[in-house]
Amino acid sequence: MRHRSPFLWLLDKEWRELLVSRAWWVLLFAMGPLVGVSFISAVRTYAEVSGLNGTSAGVGEALSPLTGVWAPTFSACELAAVFLLPFVAIRLVAGDRQSGALKLELQQGMSPFARITAKTLVLLAGWLAAMLPPLSAILLWKSYGGSVYPPELLTLTFGHVLNAGLTIGLAAAMSSFTEHPSTAAILTLGVTVGTWIVNFFGAIQGGWWERAAGYTPAAMVAEFQHGLLRLDTVLVALVLTLAGLGLAAIWMRLGIAVNRRACESIGVCILAAGGIFACTFLTPGGSLLRTSWDTSESRSNSFPEADEAALRQIHAPLRIEAHLAPEDPRRLDLEHHALSKLRRIMPKLEVQYVSGTSIGLFEQTRAGYGEIWYDLAGRRTMSRVTTAEGVLESIYSLAGVAPPPENDEAVFRGHPLAEPPTGAGAIFYALWPGLVVASGILVSQRFK
Repeated sequence: MRHRSPFLWLLDKEWRELLVSRAWWVLLFAMGPLVGVSFISAVRTYAEVSGLNGTSAGVGEALSPLTGVWAPTFSACELAAVFLLPFVAIRLVAGDRQSGALKLELQQGMSPFARITAKTLVLLAGWLAAMLPPLSAILLWKSYGGSVYPPELLTLTFGHVLNAGLTIGLAAAMSSFTEHPSTAAILTLGVTVGTWIVNFFGAIQGGWWERAAGYTPAAMVAEFQHGLLRLDTVLVALVLTLAGLGLAAIWMRLGIAVNRRACESIGVCILAAGGIFACTFLTPGGSLLRTSWDTSESRSNSFPEADEAALRQIHAPLRIEAHLAPEDPRRLDLEHHALSKLRRIMPKLEVQYVSGTSIGLFEQTRAGYGEIWYDLAGRRTMSRVTTAEGVLESIYSLAGVAPPPENDEAVFRGHPLAEPPTGAGAIFYALWPGLVVASGILVSQRFK
């Protein structure tokens, strides 16, 4: 009889461990109601704006299913990845040490990297199973007559899988560092809260804090929810995930001296820091790492194609100096509606925000506050307009480029749908939890 390879044996063993894990079944059970609340609320709001129950018909022509339905629906995955998935990962990684199964793994002669790879593959498979409720919502939306644009949905799904990979890497590292799963859970949650603090400081302080906040899991998921796929963001997430898994593999070798494992961990951290620095800061104009793709049907992350063609004709470096505080709403409008799109087209763009305070409340009367200065090839102009049209007008005037004519046919008209979420409650609140409970009982009886 031919024996299976040690890696396949470990995959089978880890899959059985996942099937008997209560944390995973809790995750599966909770995903139904979480998705149900988000999906039903989003579809009901979408329908009312589209003209349901006597509201103004035609308003929904500007609605996009990506931001109106799928972003809030898949937000349940973000919530589950933060508060539920870490316990599943910790159970699978730290449980071996508690149950003594680690000794059996060591007898197979596999490297710690092969062992952590097997655990990661099983955890990712378990997460894909947990994503069945939001994916099934796509079929439900289609049955209502809703429009589905596959590229933006694939981007959104990939973003949440990538976010789950970050969580798995972090939880695996903490599980290997500590002696008890509860300690690993506290440390994992502490790091997660730390990323929220970085987001908070980024919104208040701006500067380096704001740039660092752009690579936190919350910011990364927000980009995917708008259909934006950035190569540098994906690479940073992969580097962090691999670093966490690498640290977990190092600390799984219990027979190695602590000093040696600590030195190897420092080496992994240095390599990860170098990779992140290369992806975020060493990206000069035209670098491949600045590549991004707008997969949204509405092109919400891009200027109209005619404007993008006109901007590509400008090869001189552009410098923008905006005198706006981090918490000034005008700065948010300028960044979201214009500058974030401009960075994707003009790699030689340099943006600098200038303010004396974080809120700008008492700077309103100061001379120069609210001004936006544009410098292109030595020519300067000033504007106070924060809309995309105002920014493009200032750039065209400096570059001497004729603005392209407006094309109403290229404007995204949206996909209004005035249909209530019929049957969604029964599926997400009754059918899915019932299937999970029944499956859990069958599995527990089989492995009893």
